[in-house]
Amino acid sequence: MDVVRVAAFAEGQVGGSPAGVVICGELPSADAMQAIAAEVGYSETVFAAPSGPGWRVRYFAPEVEVDFCGHATIALGATLAERHGSGVFELQINRASITVEGRRDGSAMFAALQSPPTHSRPAPAQLVAGALALFCLGAGDLDPRIPSAIAHGGADHLVLALDTRARLAAMRYDMEAGRALALAYGIGTFILVHAEAPQLFHARNPFPIGGVYEDPATGAAAAALAGYLRDLGWPHGGSIDIVQGEDMGMRSHLHVAIPPTRGASIRVSGQTRPIQWKQTA
Repeated sequence: MDVVRVAAFAEGQVGGSPAGVVICGELPSADAMQAIAAEVGYSETVFAAPSGPGWRVRYFAPEVEVDFCGHATIALGATLAERHGSGVFELQINRASITVEGRRDGSAMFAALQSPPTHSRPAPAQLVAGALALFCLGAGDLDPRIPSAIAHGGADHLVLALDTRARLAAMRYDMEAGRALALAYGIGTFILVHAEAPQLFHARNPFPIGGVYEDPATGAAAAALAGYLRDLGWPHGGSIDIVQGEDMGMRSHLHVAIPPTRGASIRVSGQTRPIQWKQTA
């Protein structure tokens, strides 16, 4: 089975978040997909098979299946465009129907996903306290303009907005403790962000339940964050840019368009670069 490897949300020929992409006539068994994802070793590998007018899609981290993964969707969009030409592709994921657009611009490939609907709610005080302890933070390290919240854009994420870029750079945590906290509250990732400006954010996204310490770029979390900022009344002006992966040496850039309607799908876009176009798993 051929595995395409693509970095999503790259900056030219560097950075981005690696994803495995498997396109096949029929999806393998869940056990087989999980085994392939573990062997590939990226935070997610996406599997796609033709279904009706679009594609049936499932996502696997090295240790667990996830309902939605943004950077793997971007990688899939670029791969479909490479094989079938630029266009918008309909995707049926586990709990929603979404689309991804893939296109070529000269020698570069770009993709943009439309997320599942978004919603948010205040984070439970015990979860926030647990997360602060996990990341060796205090309540005074948080940005009061962006209260901690559960943000959803295909999965639930905990948003922790930090008051300085330095605190974000210093992020550290114990993976087993992070996994236990995430499982207890059904959290996909922890979204740690710093707002440099109303339309420019720096982010880090620990993903311990997937067996991944941190993602270089996380499209699903970007959509969830954007939906929450819209709910909050943040002055986003219709879009934000997110820089992620910088502290890992894998700087990534996500552009996020935010329509005004509460709960509406979020458009997350970026450039991709091939890592290794074909390898047999």
